[in-house]
Amino acid sequence: MSDGLGERWLAAAYRGAPWLAPLRPLEALYRWAVRRRAAAYAEGRKPVWRAPVPVIVVGNLTLGGTGKSPLVAWLAEHLKARGHAPGILSRGYGGRSDAYPLWVSAETPVAACGDEPAMLAAQAGVPLVVDPDRPRGARRLLEAGCDILISDDGLQHLALGRDLELVVVDGARGFGNARCLPAGPLREPLARLASVDAVLINGEPAFAPPEGTHRMALEPSAWRRVADGEARPLSPPPFTGPVHGVAGIGNPGRFFATLARLGLAVTPHPYADHHRFVAADLDFGDDRPVVMTAKDAVKCRDFASPACWALEVEARPETTFIEWLDKRLDTLNPVPTRER
Repeated sequence: MSDGLGERWLAAAYRGAPWLAPLRPLEALYRWAVRRRAAAYAEGRKPVWRAPVPVIVVGNLTLGGTGKSPLVAWLAEHLKARGHAPGILSRGYGGRSDAYPLWVSAETPVAACGDEPAMLAAQAGVPLVVDPDRPRGARRLLEAGCDILISDDGLQHLALGRDLELVVVDGARGFGNARCLPAGPLREPLARLASVDAVLINGEPAFAPPEGTHRMALEPSAWRRVADGEARPLSPPPFTGPVHGVAGIGNPGRFFATLARLGLAVTPHPYADHHRFVAADLDFGDDRPVVMTAKDAVKCRDFASPACWALEVEARPETTFIEWLDKRLDTLNPVPTRER
């Protein structure tokens, strides 16, 4: 499916376009396959590897961006503050390496690890491994001394056992038409929410949220020059006048709305999620500044001009979630590395 067609389909799925109705027989087949796969793991017909340390899964129930990666970065910082040595495990969507597990550092090419792992490695400052085989990647993190693991976008990767499952939902888009692929944006039926440990809604919900959900927000924190990584305070911005906004994420509109709330006059340039940027994508024939997401910035460092800036954002979960999380972490009894 081409980028343009894929984006049109996703938009239709979220708004419940009538032309998706003929795809419902395929949705039924997809649901059957999801049930069959889950049962195979639950009944032991497919192996589940359990790490000797706690594993926290952060994932989505829907296609498209929800704010999951900023929550992973926040969670890594929170665990460090509690005295742990966390590690992040990722599938590395959009990247391809000659060898796995792939240890991700500042020098790792984005083409090898994927854009989200490259961004998280820079933001979280904890060990990060990419591996399509999640148990194998988890073992690599254990070898590095990690005492608690965060599986990024790991909700559907059932081969890795988990102690906590956290699901992030986009408050503006919710669950779309509440149908599974290909008739809707759901990776799994909504009933799956009954088995997860916590649901966090990113932003003000435009739908009736399930009972017991928590709120989180993505708050802009700083500007960072794409070419050299120089950081500047959020206010005043390090540029003046109208800007070009570039976003190759699951929900570009959310990024453009954030820029507008910051008082910027923005010409939006949306791209498909995980778009592979080239220099021409940032050339708009004028001298206006170009602003983009941190996820896009890692793919543009080699050709970005000094007028290109990334907006850094931080996840801010509500206090009730943090209190709930700390209580659950206490029950898992992970022993911080520095206390061993």
